[in-house]
Amino acid sequence: MTNIDFLHELFARLLITYRELVSYVRDYEQVVNAAGGTFVNDHIAFRTFAWQQPAAGISAIARPFEALGYRAAACYQFPEKHLAAQHLEPPAADLPKLFISELQTWQLDGASRNRLARSLDQHRPPLATGFLQQLAHVEEDPDQGEELLETLLAHLQRRPWPAPDRSDVLSVSGISQYAAWVLLHGYNVNHFTALINAHGVEELATIEKTVEALSLAGVPMKAKIEGAAGSRLRQTTTEAVVIDVEVTDEGQSTTMPWTYAYLELAERGQRVDPDTGKSGRFEGFLGPQATHLFEMTRRT
Repeated sequence: MTNIDFLHELFARLLITYRELVSYVRDYEQVVNAAGGTFVNDHIAFRTFAWQQPAAGISAIARPFEALGYRAAACYQFPEKHLAAQHLEPPAADLPKLFISELQTWQLDGASRNRLARSLDQHRPPLATGFLQQLAHVEEDPDQGEELLETLLAHLQRRPWPAPDRSDVLSVSGISQYAAWVLLHGYNVNHFTALINAHGVEELATIEKTVEALSLAGVPMKAKIEGAAGSRLRQTTTEAVVIDVEVTDEGQSTTMPWTYAYLELAERGQRVDPDTGKSGRFEGFLGPQATHLFEMTRRT
């Protein structure tokens, strides 16, 4: 098993769980398949907390992917939301980009940090350096591939701390809906992204046409498309699904409904390389647009 094979299998399994939870993904796939188009995943987004003891943040998610060949491409700041993010490029063209963000918790008020600490102080141990080394050399011991895969899936899909208290979730949500989301969902996938450019059929050739097709299929969509026609990057999303998430309430285990994930649509335009003067597809991200997309998981 090569690192590329490993990553393909990892993303396929993440997609299975994501598809099960986000019905709009299944609706999108039906629309694309009916049109004879192709679903290509442009990027996957993850969220986390920047925290010191124990250490958590972008690196907690990025490092295993870096061990598998991903490389940091750009950094982004969202000061009004106290967020920072990093975009990682894949080791092969048929793999998705990664967009990993973190909440800079030191910018929150003391009461909110204390509520987060009740969960984050119980963060499980980080992935060991030895595990990262095994990922980096996965080709040398293919028999270990499945075990490594299961460990990394668990790292991403199992919340790294016990179920938070309902009161903590509701309190921090008033300060940062992002914080409430991460408290509940941990490092789980926030969204996959369908690349409009890859649809390959005229009826889904633009983001407007795809939004119209999804709306006709009954999929609730974000009201506004981010980015003007002909710009470097245009984005929109479905609404976020609401799922029941485990919490505690006065020491008792229970659940509460909360937003989970959505499907993003991205249409990439052209840019001119200032060094070569050649035109090519824009492969980055635009901070101001991403700011609005973070809001799609706000619980109303």
